[in-house]
Amino acid sequence: MSTEFNERLPESLGHQAQIWIVGTQEQVNHIISEMYVRQMITDRSQFSPMVPAPFAQGKFMSVLLR
Repeated sequence: MSTEFNERLPESLGHQAQIWIVGTQEQVNHIISEMYVRQMITDRSQFSPMVPAPFAQGKFMSVLLR
């Protein structure tokens, strides 16, 4: 994991559980919306901003800290 990527996350990862979504921009947005509709999350802002995945060229990711 690069330092640049860690700096983009809104919070320190610490000991919190994480859910990572990796895919195309459309896939990531769809999964976040689906989790909201199914009431798995209360607000889409619980996810970090979508960033390019440092380990998968052409893919994006977002992290949910629970």
